[in-house]
Amino acid sequence: MYLYRPLEKSKPCKLPQKKLPREEIDTLRNILRSAKLILILMVLFLTACTVRDGLNLDGASDVPGENLINVNGRTVQEWIKVPEGFDRVKVPKGSFGEYLRNLPLKPHGSKVRYYNGIPKPWDVHVAVLDIDVGNRDLQQCADAVIRLRAEYLYWKGEYDKIHFKFTNGFRADYVKWMEGYRIKVEGNKAYWVKVAERSNDYETFRKYLDIVFAYAGTLSLSQQLKKVPVEDLQIGDIFIKGGSPGHCAIVLDVAENKATGEKIFILAQGYMPAQDIHILKNPANGEGNPWYSINFGERLQTPEFVFARDQLARFETN
Repeated sequence: MYLYRPLEKSKPCKLPQKKLPREEIDTLRNILRSAKLILILMVLFLTACTVRDGLNLDGASDVPGENLINVNGRTVQEWIKVPEGFDRVKVPKGSFGEYLRNLPLKPHGSKVRYYNGIPKPWDVHVAVLDIDVGNRDLQQCADAVIRLRAEYLYWKGEYDKIHFKFTNGFRADYVKWMEGYRIKVEGNKAYWVKVAERSNDYETFRKYLDIVFAYAGTLSLSQQLKKVPVEDLQIGDIFIKGGSPGHCAIVLDVAENKATGEKIFILAQGYMPAQDIHILKNPANGEGNPWYSINFGERLQTPEFVFARDQLARFETN
């Protein structure tokens, strides 16, 4: 089916043909391959999980600049110190907040890598979470949030709380998957079929996550969250814009200035194509200070996306 009316054929103009030497043909082929690769990289750069907004600082959340990175730290709270006058907010033992704050990090200097091992070509991170990304292009932006939430609930043994919606509205419950049921997708319909024995090992859990990653997204994830005001921001909250293009970033840590009441926070994200979950820089602060302030006005500028102030949301139970 044509999107335009094809032109009528006309009699071709015959030109004398010159046979190129084999060396010239090989050179032209190499040039075409290089041009194709450059074009693919440009498309990925421009489209990704959403349209990139570069490092425009308009709307970025400024926190007084100082180097707060401890390269010998092994967890989020060990790696990133708080600015002078701030203290980390207290969180209940065993909570989602405590879990996120103590996530392990890869060694200093680690690059964000795509699922195929290729390093991300632009530098937007201060640290990389020590969590596998898999070997398929599945764990993207919404999937990174789903991964952290599901890993926390699996760690706690709260399997009945592990459930996520597909974009078509189908609810994928892990407890059903544990019983040996698997999800079959036909067109826009999904349903359960019994194909395996009961299992709850980690390999089974990861296979469940992969099917969720394949059929969930920012739109379906946003429908599982409740909106909260930025002033009430907590660890585990998510800045999210559902849809296409859409994106999300999760709050990994929060600190507060008791004298002024100002809150600051750290963000982590996945992106497209599937890549390591990483802690974002704050471009307004320069190197060494990734904290964002809640006093960012009506929009929050991160290195690769701009969120509106009313796009903060939370899982029903933290």
